[in-house]
Amino acid sequence: MTFELGVYSFGNTPRIPGGRRGPTAQAIRDVLEAIKLADEVGLDFFGVGEHHMRAMPLSSPTSVVNAAAASTSRIKLSTAVSVLSTDDPIRVFQQLSTAAAIAPGRVEAIAGRGSSTITFPLFDYDERDYDMLYVSKLELLMAVNAGENVTFDGPHRKRPLQNATVFPRPEQPLKIWLGTGGSPDSVYRAVELGLPMFLGILGGTPEHWAQYGRAYRAVWDQAGHPADQANIAVAVHGFVADTGDDARATYLEYEHRMMAEGMAELGRPAPPRTDRAAAFGPNGMVFVGSPNEIADRILNLHSLLGHTRQILQMDIGGMPHRHFLHAIELLGTKVLPQIRAELDT
Repeated sequence: MTFELGVYSFGNTPRIPGGRRGPTAQAIRDVLEAIKLADEVGLDFFGVGEHHMRAMPLSSPTSVVNAAAASTSRIKLSTAVSVLSTDDPIRVFQQLSTAAAIAPGRVEAIAGRGSSTITFPLFDYDERDYDMLYVSKLELLMAVNAGENVTFDGPHRKRPLQNATVFPRPEQPLKIWLGTGGSPDSVYRAVELGLPMFLGILGGTPEHWAQYGRAYRAVWDQAGHPADQANIAVAVHGFVADTGDDARATYLEYEHRMMAEGMAELGRPAPPRTDRAAAFGPNGMVFVGSPNEIADRILNLHSLLGHTRQILQMDIGGMPHRHFLHAIELLGTKVLPQIRAELDT
């Protein structure tokens, strides 16, 4: 399988003079511009995340996927992730199927529990039902994707579905990934459901995450699934600039700002800048550097983990949009060709 490289975003609300946040609407327009550029420079994938914060306002990823489907020609598009615990899986499917009608074969779904419980009070769900809601809704999403006539009786529903029909239908089933932050339970759940695994990574080392790849494939083989369908993808923080020093200085500033503001909204402390700076090195999992450095680090991780796709979150902390666009251009024109040339040999 060809290795795929791409980007993901939760939106990045710009700052206006004085340091205050500008309009969240501009963040939506900015991410659509970024997706169009990613398509033009040859990147393979753009994931649209879900957050509900002023700094990261992409709260409706399926809406953005639909808009991007109409303005791109070749890039794959997906939610990254849909926070399925507090969403409706039938509506998620219908919205992504609409996008797939516009961009056939280019629309996927990454379904996850979510990195926080901020959506539970917002949408009037009980946090104590966290795992039940996710498991039941994921099973319903898979059932709806499998065929237009659906019979389902999961614990999150008050009434079962009996031979219900769901439209529109994509011309081929959506590819659904299980998104996880790396919990062992999620690894086994992905295998049990026969789903490819999308790892969302904020820390650790390449060697640490390689263990998850080995565990996933070992259990996958034991379950008797086709070996060529044991796909692993990776989502990481990262940034590419013309020089490694520029990349590290820029990203450290904006990543720390993003974490400080985001954690404050959740009532948690942000990690020290020194901790994050350490994660920028070859033994960390924040992929920051020059095009050559990023290509080498992705190839090293691939040699350990055997993943088939890697995506980077680069627009963070009110970073000026021009920095993000230039990083996308470098990723597509400088990094991806190096990776492909190395793997093709």
